[in-house]
Amino acid sequence: MKKILIVVGTRPNYIKVTQFKKVAEHQFSGQFDIKIVHTGQHFDKSMADVFFQQLDIWPDYFLNISQASPNTQMGEIMIRLEKVITKEFQPDIILVPGDVNSTLAAALTAYKLGIPLGHLESGLRSFDRSMPEEVNRILVDEISDFYFVTEQSGIDNLLKEGKPDAKIHFVGNTMIDTLVAFEKPIREQQVMTDNGLEKDNFILMTIHRPATVDNREGLENLVTLFNRIPKNQNLVFPMHPRTLKNIDKFGLKNEFDAIENLKILKPLDYFSFQNLIHNCKMVLTDSGGIQEETTFKQKACLTLRPNTERPSTLEIGSNTLLNFDQDEILKQIERIISGTYKKGEIPKYWDGKATERILEVISEL
Repeated sequence: MKKILIVVGTRPNYIKVTQFKKVAEHQFSGQFDIKIVHTGQHFDKSMADVFFQQLDIWPDYFLNISQASPNTQMGEIMIRLEKVITKEFQPDIILVPGDVNSTLAAALTAYKLGIPLGHLESGLRSFDRSMPEEVNRILVDEISDFYFVTEQSGIDNLLKEGKPDAKIHFVGNTMIDTLVAFEKPIREQQVMTDNGLEKDNFILMTIHRPATVDNREGLENLVTLFNRIPKNQNLVFPMHPRTLKNIDKFGLKNEFDAIENLKILKPLDYFSFQNLIHNCKMVLTDSGGIQEETTFKQKACLTLRPNTERPSTLEIGSNTLLNFDQDEILKQIERIISGTYKKGEIPKYWDGKATERILEVISEL
């Protein structure tokens, strides 16, 4: 029996590993012993229980690291993860998803302990090293033994960087596995009714990048954009508490309150938020994963960033990269409303079976 340790630290990355134990039990009976470590890099106790209950999977180990600087957090993760590995569970392979600090810390721990390392979402590149996530992605891929790729760009990037073709595995997107597995409960959520929303009659927004919401200029740009969007379009904005705090800090509460068609919601659980994606007219975002979720749902998405590490969502899917050009944003919104915006297609292997492909690769190692 092969022992697999999966390390996650944030909610978006936890969503990428929900199906490993289930697929192992139902399709690879007796072949794998899988344990999940949650580092606590992002851990809100008030949301944790509902999150784990919805996804029907609980971590086997909590590292409970402190909320501190990235260096301090990574140091704590490495120390505590090493104790789990040496005293609790000695894995044959460690899997790390994504590009957060927990991903890099776990990868370094695996490397120093001589344990084979597999990187989920390997090879994604924004080519912008001012982003901490980009540096994390590059460093993790430099010490990985197996590269599990979600899209063609990942293969191309890894080959250009000199990674061996035999170690690169095009498996698809495990985040889509979770969407497929929980499609029924997602559609049954009451978030639309609870907030007086109608299908295809609102724009869903997820804006959280520090460059936009942690300074006065970025927040003022949001106010200007919202005021320029046609008033017959309802704006639904699940807002991070930090953003609300910054709105107060910079004295902009009255400006946001004056936007009549803006509805600010508290942060939502996974099922409720996916329900809103399913029912909205379009999405405005600066998130990475939402570009993939909207592409899978063939839902129009406008990404307010200068770059993306997920080019398949642009080239194949329903996503458009716009930086923060307000005139172009409004032009694309009009195209979506008028029905002339691209529909997009679903990329190869985004079919709910990526987890199965990964375990097939590991079973044959």
